[in-house]
Amino acid sequence: MKCLSLLFASLCLMVSSLQADSYSELTKDFSFGKADIQSMSVLTFGPEGLLFVGDANAGKVFAIDLKDRVQNTSKEGFSLENIEAKLASLLGTTPQGVVIHDFAVNPISQNIYLAVSRSDATQLGFWKLPNDLGAATILLKINPKGEISEVSLDAISFDSAEVPKLIEPGQQTWRKSDMRTESITDIAYAEGKLYVTGLSNEEFASNLRILDFPFTDKSQASSLEVWHIAHGKSETEAPIRTLLPYKFNGETHILASYTCTPFVSFSVKDLEDGKHLKVKTLAEFGFSNMPIDIIRYRRDDKDYILMSNTSKALIKIDPNDIPDAENIERKLEDGEYTVGLEHDVLSRVGITHIDNYNSENVLVLQRMPNGLLNLRTYANGWL
Repeated sequence: MKCLSLLFASLCLMVSSLQADSYSELTKDFSFGKADIQSMSVLTFGPEGLLFVGDANAGKVFAIDLKDRVQNTSKEGFSLENIEAKLASLLGTTPQGVVIHDFAVNPISQNIYLAVSRSDATQLGFWKLPNDLGAATILLKINPKGEISEVSLDAISFDSAEVPKLIEPGQQTWRKSDMRTESITDIAYAEGKLYVTGLSNEEFASNLRILDFPFTDKSQASSLEVWHIAHGKSETEAPIRTLLPYKFNGETHILASYTCTPFVSFSVKDLEDGKHLKVKTLAEFGFSNMPIDIIRYRRDDKDYILMSNTSKALIKIDPNDIPDAENIERKLEDGEYTVGLEHDVLSRVGITHIDNYNSENVLVLQRMPNGLLNLRTYANGWL
């Protein structure tokens, strides 16, 4: 028994040493000082608890070392009611003046990080959209006890990279907002690659950029074409709204969705720098809708894909159905609302942003029937 204890201790030390080496390698080129972030469009976590920030205004992505690497193995849930009122008191505004741009959960510590600003906003379903890029965005941390604190970016360890082929500010979308806000619509990390979606300055404006991490001066950009089933036509200007790298038979694919709401899949190996790719449309999940977040979670030792939306309840997909799903290139017929890939629409309404909280729970931002905005978890077994 003593020998087994010594062996276990040695293995723990070995794992700890490997993690330390990985952390040092990833952050060796980081600078210390003020991270000059102009906007926080989207957030996601990468390896070793490093936070990635997509900054559409500056046209950059940032990697931030939050020094938040104390392991939390809890499988408990989380609940914080009326979060807008709590944030309003910190921002010096009313709950109606609070805009939550995105949140992400540190998978190591289970601390929640929110990109928040005080700004006038227009209402689109349950989702608030900032009118412009001018409102200052701050980064807040919420620990598992529900305590809220601001994260200073004035003295922090970070690195950044330019996003190529940016659309210039000034052009307006149909929502009367600056198209530069859509130069970075989502980011996702997988196996040393940061995937960045959004509009470019090219003729085929919808673009997917791939940046190596740790960052270098090299990047790859591909224009994308999607068949919008609801519109009955191909489009090259609509950006991916949310994406998820996912492996099928050892090969990385991108699962993604656009406004109105075609769901697509394509292999990363088919992407080439400077080349155009027509993606495979597998489903239409309903027009007059915008997807917000897509995640992978596990239930009963099985993977599921979960997607939140502006005007629909949560959409649940079995990834095993994706590889053999047919490509659809036709217009919705009279009376049709959804077609293609089988899916469940879960009875969880008013949910915007989602992320994995821990191995047993998914964190959601949910507008309740009484109008209050709650930050809470749902157990994987209930989804």
